Amino acid sequence: MLVKKQKQKTLSQQLKIIISGGGTGGHIFPAIAIARALQQMRPGTEILFVGANGRMEMEKVPAAGFRIEGLNISGISRNNMLKNLSLPLKILKSVARAKEIITQFKPNVIVGVGGYASGPTLWAGIKKHIPTLIQEQNSYAGVTNKWLSKSVNKICVAYPGMETFFPKEKIIVTGNPVRQDIDNLKSKMAEALEFFKLNGSDQVLLIIGGSLGARTINESIMSSLEIFAQRNIQVIWQTGKAYHKQAAEMQKKYSNIRVFDFIGRMDMAYAAANMVVSRAGAISLSELCIAGMPSILVPSPNVAEDHQTKNAMQLANHKAAIVIKDSESASKLGDAVLRLSSDKDMMESLSRNISALAVKDSAARIAQEVIALSEKK
Repeated sequence: MLVKKQKQKTLSQQLKIIISGGGTGGHIFPAIAIARALQQMRPGTEILFVGANGRMEMEKVPAAGFRIEGLNISGISRNNMLKNLSLPLKILKSVARAKEIITQFKPNVIVGVGGYASGPTLWAGIKKHIPTLIQEQNSYAGVTNKWLSKSVNKICVAYPGMETFFPKEKIIVTGNPVRQDIDNLKSKMAEALEFFKLNGSDQVLLIIGGSLGARTINESIMSSLEIFAQRNIQVIWQTGKAYHKQAAEMQKKYSNIRVFDFIGRMDMAYAAANMVVSRAGAISLSELCIAGMPSILVPSPNVAEDHQTKNAMQLANHKAAIVIKDSESASKLGDAVLRLSSDKDMMESLSRNISALAVKDSAARIAQEVIALSEKK
């Protein structure tokens, strides 16, 4: 009889959580990290993701072992304003579809991690009186999250000082969740060098323009490959799909480069590298902090509220990264890599300072807040 009661209690405590958002790896991988932390802390927790049809979460989330539903939603087009005429109708239809998903799934809590699907799903949850939580990754909040912040229950942020954008009483500083396998990288160095077929005597530059690639960074690196080869700098290069074919042709010419459209084993990439060139997406920066990587950041100018520049300057102000404007990348990036590669003291200083900014248990902190919300209902 006692065993039966304990089983009933366990079943009654089983959580059902919706996690919504995506569009880029910077939204998807933190969402997956939160999901796994929830399942570790509360075994049996059922997770449903809600993403945007046609975006990379519809592939990456099932590959990670989770179920996902899609909304027909897109963002504001900055290149074709006519496309924005249909956006209000898409939003209304997405909110209606999100309400249907919520009604069917009956979640205890809804978590929004950013991306096109996050706003409609959170708003639908708010209207249905489901506890809601925003995970704001950037140092500068976007319009949608600022608007939703008035109605959600909690807001987990990565940076201090976010009361500029959100109600102070709702804010919890948790840091950004990152992949769990990028800690303790020194123990993986030998394996990583073998993984990429690199030698351990030359320096290794890792280039990550985000999961979708970065045209300016790719073109700047392309023009520097000759001098990198002369200086014995090996290169692990994540190009994104659009630039991969062109970069792969360069791999035939230069034996010191390894080209990928997408790197699935980022733990191996970080473990092999001595230095990094990266965009300044919030999750990329959080990973660089955990990995302790000497970094040159080239913030993308093509993002809302120029938040990547603001993210990068948070690190630069702590002398934890070198920042180059996107518009100056072609003339400055290659030289910056060469200077950093030849300055051991600078590399050690950057590594030390960026490591000091790391928050290593963010996913667990956010999972705890989600569980606490579920218990208040």
